[in-house]
Amino acid sequence: MAHPKRKISKTRRDKRRTHYKASSQQIATCGATGEAHLYHRAHWHEGKLYYRGKVLIESAEAAEA
Repeated sequence: MAHPKRKISKTRRDKRRTHYKASSQQIATCGATGEAHLYHRAHWHEGKLYYRGKVLIESAEAAEA
């Protein structure tokens, strides 16, 4: 019987298996704007960059006006 030199964790093994991985991109809806966007990604809406419902950046054109 094979005998490993060191233990390999169950977590590492499970990450390698395909059924634990996301099959497709997950879509979220922003609470502030109602825009559909990918989870864990910021998105632009009307010249502002939103992440988790908060404004991160306003575009340069909007700031100058």
